[in-house]
Amino acid sequence: MAWTMAAHTPASPQPPGPPPGAPVGPPADTVPPHFPAAPQAQLPAHAAELPDEYTPTARDLPVVGAPGRADTLVDQPTAGLVPAPETAPDGEPAEGPGPLYVVGDVHGYYDELREALAAEGLIDADGSWSAGNARLWFLGDFTDRGPDGIGVIDLVMQLSAEAAAAGGYCKALMGNHELLLLGAKRFGDTPVQSGAGTASFQAAWLLNGGQKTDMDRLEDHHLQWMARLDAVMEEDGHLLVHSDTTAYLEYGDSIEAVNDTVHDVLTRSEADEVWDLFRKFTKRFAFRDESGAQAVRQLLDAYGGTRVVHGHSPIPYLLGEVGTEDTDGEPVVVEEPHVYADGLAIAMDGGVTMAGKLLVVQLPLTD
Repeated sequence: MAWTMAAHTPASPQPPGPPPGAPVGPPADTVPPHFPAAPQAQLPAHAAELPDEYTPTARDLPVVGAPGRADTLVDQPTAGLVPAPETAPDGEPAEGPGPLYVVGDVHGYYDELREALAAEGLIDADGSWSAGNARLWFLGDFTDRGPDGIGVIDLVMQLSAEAAAAGGYCKALMGNHELLLLGAKRFGDTPVQSGAGTASFQAAWLLNGGQKTDMDRLEDHHLQWMARLDAVMEEDGHLLVHSDTTAYLEYGDSIEAVNDTVHDVLTRSEADEVWDLFRKFTKRFAFRDESGAQAVRQLLDAYGGTRVVHGHSPIPYLLGEVGTEDTDGEPVVVEEPHVYADGLAIAMDGGVTMAGKLLVVQLPLTD
């Protein structure tokens, strides 16, 4: 297998088990023990050739950069972000909710994630929570393309327990790649009905960066954790979602209704129904064109909030700066989130799989 960063990945911390009384997802189906290596996606020649919406039966966005990942940019605090408040002099967490942070798509880049979290003071040198009552949200897509997706999940689960003990919290949303990995584990080669004909979760997972090492290390508690993730949440006027799509509206007219519907689909565990959910959550670019602001307002009107914060679509693609004649396929440096759609949308995927930046930022952003 061709790794996209150095192969010496630190051992993942032992994750906590599910909390007592937590709902348990349906049992995982048996998966064939051997998977072929995932194919390397290629950078398209022109941005105009990119599809308006992602097609799960075709390769998704490319992975570029040298195997050593020396060109990866780690997020550092920028002038455009609100500085984190200082801790109380006595070291005790301040009363009330702490500062709010969000993390873009990680895609298995464990080392980059730890460096980015440490740069914001959220974890210490040992990888333990060090941010007191801060609030941290991951926007989904923990696995695939990078070398240690299970390590990323283990770290998020560990930080969730540690943050809660410190008076804060660390939470995560459902990304389309969580749905893809769940489907590949549960259904394997089971045929599903796709808009492009018959497909399978296993084929789509391999085509879109599925890593055999992740599948080999995937355990029941990882599956149960992923299946319980919410799809939509609102914090401090920020509507948090994974995908830049209005497809969430098809699953409910409130945040609670959407999350309940997604959980119900995963509990029933019907291959075609889960595939349809995955397919809709892979749609992208709904907010970037002339009608983008209107699309964002549809979500805000339904679910509340004043801005949508999303991952899923790398910022270089939203800007049309990848694969054009001007860039000639060179990596595009992303320094901070991309605010667009009349200021109503914030894109958080800095393109770590494309030699870009893993964004960890504090909200609200300054104007």
